Amino acid sequence: MSQPNSSPKQNQDEKLTRKQRRQLRLQHDFSLTLTSSDTDNDSDTIAPLIHIPESLTMASPIRLLVCSIGNPGPYINTLHSAGHTVLSALASSLSYPPFQKSRAYANGLLSQGSDFTFWQSGSQMNVSGPGVASAWRQFEKESRGEDIRLVVVHDELESALGQVKVRPGSASAKGHNGLKSIGELMAGKDYVRIGVGIGRPESREKRDVADYVLRKMSGVERGKIEAAAGKVEVELRRLCQG
Repeated sequence: MSQPNSSPKQNQDEKLTRKQRRQLRLQHDFSLTLTSSDTDNDSDTIAPLIHIPESLTMASPIRLLVCSIGNPGPYINTLHSAGHTVLSALASSLSYPPFQKSRAYANGLLSQGSDFTFWQSGSQMNVSGPGVASAWRQFEKESRGEDIRLVVVHDELESALGQVKVRPGSASAKGHNGLKSIGELMAGKDYVRIGVGIGRPESREKRDVADYVLRKMSGVERGKIEAAAGKVEVELRRLCQG
């Protein structure tokens, strides 16, 4: 005896059941999200919306190695070492760990925080290049595929006290021997310089300029240079975003 034909309602139920199973498989295999119009549509064609994780839609920040250059020993508190002064003030304001000597980083002083890695050169200003280049190579080794960038913080003789200027590493050193040394060893590398203004003497004589940059900072001068740390931080965070 032949079976009675299925009713249109039963056929529709079976079709919906198959469609629902298909949707469940898609959701399981591809993590797809369906709109209400998809489930109400009787067509066999399904147009799901793909869920993209937020982490894939946001660019990862660039990790920075921030190097300050200056002079060690009795010249650490001079205008020529303003880069060190600013980096120390910034590390303190960010509650970074104290600077520690690092053999891996060319015997410079290192302070690693959540956002930046700070490094202070331990060499004389005029031969800053080898230490910065060595610290950068070590930073590259530890990067593990991250986007990274080098930033050099230095004193800026032609700028007003505490003024901050950002330039590419390829810009003219303008007689700054520390920057010249770095430029010779980092030629062709993409890095950024942040200059912190220290003013300049009225005289343009080399001896007078040398005496000016190598004398100890006054309390007022130190306060203005340390205050530049906030402006330097703003520039560093901007560089982190590319």
